[in-house]
Amino acid sequence: MSVITKVVRRWTEIVPFLSLLLYFLKPTDSPGWYNVVLIGGLISAVLVAVHHAEVVAHKVGEPYGTLVLAIAVTTIEVALIVSLMLAGGPGTETLARDTIFAAIMIILNAITGICLLVGGLRHREQTFGLDGISAALVALLAIAFLTMVLPNFTTTQVGPSYSNSQLLFVGIVTLVIYLSFVFIQTIRHRDYFLPEVGEENSEVHAAPPTTKVFVMSLVLLVLALVAVVLLGKSLSPVIELGIESIGAPKTLVGIIIAMVVLLPEGLAAYRAAKNNRLQNSLNLALGSALASIGLTIPVVAGVSILMGFDLLLGIDSKSSVLLLISLLVVMMSLRTGKTNILQGIILVLLFFVYLFVTIIP
Repeated sequence: MSVITKVVRRWTEIVPFLSLLLYFLKPTDSPGWYNVVLIGGLISAVLVAVHHAEVVAHKVGEPYGTLVLAIAVTTIEVALIVSLMLAGGPGTETLARDTIFAAIMIILNAITGICLLVGGLRHREQTFGLDGISAALVALLAIAFLTMVLPNFTTTQVGPSYSNSQLLFVGIVTLVIYLSFVFIQTIRHRDYFLPEVGEENSEVHAAPPTTKVFVMSLVLLVLALVAVVLLGKSLSPVIELGIESIGAPKTLVGIIIAMVVLLPEGLAAYRAAKNNRLQNSLNLALGSALASIGLTIPVVAGVSILMGFDLLLGIDSKSSVLLLISLLVVMMSLRTGKTNILQGIILVLLFFVYLFVTIIP
């Protein structure tokens, strides 16, 4: 083992504890420089989380590996949203909607677009299995419109929200759709989601980690996720103040939270596409999008009903159009089983359109 490898391995073992230490040592009235240190700890914890998630994923194999990372990332998202909702304050009734919608737009346009673009630049044309991707897109389309568009058209309760009975029902339906997809992905039609294994792919053929390394990575992954949640919650007031100071809309809070929690997923998907493993990349991206809604909505709905919180889920007409365009472009881009740089360019540009009209509505 080289010196650099030893240093990297030691660093991935230290960061979760160091990040937690930074959180618990935070002074009541923390100075600006300490907030910068906390941001560094947050980013480091995210990067280490993706490392340990990939170790765990390599041990359990595909497609379970991508499922592990998707659930890990969604756990961060759910914990951040629920903790901020429990903290209360104006704007929390739209926080879940803003974060979930931002996550979907980031995954569909930014992550998928960058993966297709990078893969196309390095390998000209990439292929993947249509059956698994089609199943993921069908489930994503149904969940997205049930949770973020339909609330605008129901009449039992005024406003872009469900009544408690409707919220409970939609939460159950959403969870059932997601669990059905997981059943298809991991048991019934597992072969739909398996990549083509080429002899030249050294990463696929690399020996899996030992049981000791696997257990250690699993523990460190949990610690890193806890650190991300705590640091994200600690930094949220700083983020909100910064957004207010520049006069930007509060929906940017949801976008920033989504960007933080999706960083591990994005990096893993990028590396897979770069290494000509587009099937893994798309499994990660679309699986994360499904988990973001399929797991977050039931939890947030349950917390909202039990604690009596207001929960606004319906997105406005502008966002509905952007969601529809994004889903249509992704579905058309992935309908042939082959991709090139054009689809990647269009999706990345759609993401910039989403950011632009969010800041300048």
